[in-house]
Amino acid sequence: MNISQQRDAVRPRARGTERSLARRAELITIGRKLFADTSYDALSMDDIARQAHVAKGLIYYYFQSKRGYYLAIVQDSVADLVSFAASGLELAQVDRVQRTIDGYLRYAEHNQAAFRTIVSGGVGFDTEVHAIRDGVRAAIVATIAEGAYGDGDVPPLPRMALLSWVCSVEGATLDWIDRPELSRDVMCDLLVKTLGGTLRAIEELDPAFPAPKPARRD
Repeated sequence: MNISQQRDAVRPRARGTERSLARRAELITIGRKLFADTSYDALSMDDIARQAHVAKGLIYYYFQSKRGYYLAIVQDSVADLVSFAASGLELAQVDRVQRTIDGYLRYAEHNQAAFRTIVSGGVGFDTEVHAIRDGVRAAIVATIAEGAYGDGDVPPLPRMALLSWVCSVEGATLDWIDRPELSRDVMCDLLVKTLGGTLRAIEELDPAFPAPKPARRD
């Protein structure tokens, strides 16, 4: 087989792969809408297939199981949150933190079932869900550390303090989406101010990590 024939033989496979990836992405988009406010246990595979207007076998083909489908949906939606948190490097530290927390709250507000799954473990004691949760925590800790200290990889003391703050944010956000008595703007300001207290506590315990000074606003 010459080079031209080899190239022609590969092209249909590549097109098939592209179609498969596009179809898989389409199913994930559909699933994100289905599971946005509906818990894992509340939807059967028959429900999912009917509401997605696809054959149930197609979901099994791409994701092997309902759990596999749900994990793919959670991973995809969380990837948006993490990439958003890591962006905005051109902003001042306070503005970037505000933007990151606002994005986090928006995600929780519009993906309540997925957020509860990530934070509270979701499908039983699921190690893959916990790994997703730990990845989100690590990404937010790194984002805050990068903005505060210019380096996302910090020693144990500031890392633990920031992780403690992130865990408290998770708990507060869970309560907020259940009882949205505060506006998102007020909730965001509150979390930013509690972060300021955490950063000052880090400085007190280790002066090598001074809390960033608020930017002057003329």
